[in-house]
Amino acid sequence: MESTHKAGFVNIIGNPNAGKSTLMNALMGEKLSIVTPKAQTTRHRIMGILNGEEYQIVYSDTPGVLDPKYKLHEGMMKFVGSALVDADLILLVIDLADKKPMHEATLNKIKKSGIPVFVVLNKYDVVGNEGANIAFEYWSQELPNAKIFPVSALHKLQVDLLLKQVIQVLPDSPPYFPKDEISDKSIRFFASEIIREKIFLTYSKEIPYSTEVVIEAFRDEIDIAHINALIITERESQKAIIIGHQGKMLKKIGTEARKDIESFLDKKVMLTTHVKVDENWRNDARRLKGYGYLEE
Repeated sequence: MESTHKAGFVNIIGNPNAGKSTLMNALMGEKLSIVTPKAQTTRHRIMGILNGEEYQIVYSDTPGVLDPKYKLHEGMMKFVGSALVDADLILLVIDLADKKPMHEATLNKIKKSGIPVFVVLNKYDVVGNEGANIAFEYWSQELPNAKIFPVSALHKLQVDLLLKQVIQVLPDSPPYFPKDEISDKSIRFFASEIIREKIFLTYSKEIPYSTEVVIEAFRDEIDIAHINALIITERESQKAIIIGHQGKMLKKIGTEARKDIESFLDKKVMLTTHVKVDENWRNDARRLKGYGYLEE
């Protein structure tokens, strides 16, 4: 009997900081989405393609759902909106340690979508059985047709079980992408995201949210990659903080990012970074189009 091939789009949705990126990285078995303790770390819809002999899962990690304050947020929420339409399965990630309710408008769209849903109760290791049981009861009533999985994405608890269930519900289909691809994003994109992650981990308050990273030049040679990165921020005072006294902070970011990019590319990297002020870029539609947040 000829075996069938399964393939489908599995879109990961949830509140900011629920652990969506950590979950996708755990399901993929490698780090594609950047992860920090700060909310709104993920700004784009990032695709991760997991290939097995008889299946291909096309995951999408999406920004945390929020009510937009900037045009940047509007672009981020369009990525979430598209993920509510083109999925074969939605993974709704709930942070068990967070008391905030799920974004109501997004939850209503999920209910009306008709798309199968797995509710992933994340950070199970933090709240234990009692907290997980309370959440299980709640979501059993809120989404009675959904399957519910308590997991710890960070510690990879129950992630294998979740993966097996995801594969089971995929439709029979040939692969959508070549079997050697792991993402639809370019190496330039991942390099910029790694640098942005270091900014989120290094600075506090508004600075991480007011910065964007653009790869101005990328030359990939056999033994080394040469990368020129531009860090954009909104004010001169922020630029001074990012650079730091005698350039020490910028050097720290560059060193940490370079190590991660070398690990990602599996080769030596020469990384050059500089900082530029671009006032109000988060509300500038032309700039946001150039940075990939709004459609041309």
